[in-house]
Amino acid sequence: MIQLFRSASHARRAALGSLLAAACTLALACGGGDDTTEPDATASEATAPAATQAAPATATAEAAADASADDSGGLQPRAMAAGDAGFDSGYPRYVDEEAGLTVVVGTPDLGVGSQRVAFVISDDIGLVKLPIVSVTAQFQDDAEPGDPAIARYYDFPEGIRGLHVTQLDFDRAGQWILEVSYPTPDGSTGGTSFPVQVAEKTHAPDVGDAVPASANRTLADVATVYELSTGAEPDPELYQQTIAEALAEGRPLVVVFASPGFCTNALCGPQAEVLSILRERYADDANFIHVDLYENPEEIRTQGLDIAIETPLLMEWGLETAEWTFIIDADGIVTHRFEAFVAESELEPALLEVIERS
Repeated sequence: MIQLFRSASHARRAALGSLLAAACTLALACGGGDDTTEPDATASEATAPAATQAAPATATAEAAADASADDSGGLQPRAMAAGDAGFDSGYPRYVDEEAGLTVVVGTPDLGVGSQRVAFVISDDIGLVKLPIVSVTAQFQDDAEPGDPAIARYYDFPEGIRGLHVTQLDFDRAGQWILEVSYPTPDGSTGGTSFPVQVAEKTHAPDVGDAVPASANRTLADVATVYELSTGAEPDPELYQQTIAEALAEGRPLVVVFASPGFCTNALCGPQAEVLSILRERYADDANFIHVDLYENPEEIRTQGLDIAIETPLLMEWGLETAEWTFIIDADGIVTHRFEAFVAESELEPALLEVIERS
């Protein structure tokens, strides 16, 4: 079972009690939402043990990425094996049977420093959609958890799914325990704990890193936009230039890695559509590029994912889960990175911050 509500953290959570209680009053229910959407069963699942003994998240995507490199170290498209779950297996999933809660971690690529952490909580009714919940982080060997932070809930555009997002500081590598808590209608405290693994350095580019000057395919390389995206109605303006060309212009850049046609897990949303909306607003101030996860969308449409070929840019960027968004400044440096879906209301303020500094 997952250990719940260590007494040492009660005092820290008290400071957030009034705010959380107000949020609970505003929500339709303090438990699940009014839908029945469950986290995708293909995510890495484990019944988590006690918080002080929880096992590290399974890194199945990391093994797949390592296996995809050829002997020369070059970047080549990787054909997926028949029955491969693809990127759906990259998000750790933990079941707290005692609390009746399931957590799917949307940001397994964590490193030392300040990190965006996203997760989905569900109960036997559906998603827990409280506007805010309290989160504390405790290193596995520490007796005391850190100060509580607020995780805000962001709806996906269709309003059925969503996720909680917070910003946490990790001062060392290793296993950390995150404790999520929130008030319930009867006045008690609900929530759960789950482990996350923090590396010395993230696999994907982190804030402050320079990004690869990648030569992604553009409309100049294909006959139609449908060869570049698995989406039903791709925006051609997102495929006009390579990442290398955009970086050379010395303007802010937003890059999304996602497969719109195969967005099937609990953390994946209509990211390319959000990117297109922002492009329409800020095309004069920044560049916007979508890179599909797969090299052969047209074949996939008729034959399915069994014949899918991953784009080599995933290896070049160190991406091991299904959806990523990066904001890059005029100097080619990452200012913000978002693993899993990022809502327009979270992404737009970050982009405006970079545009205003440029």
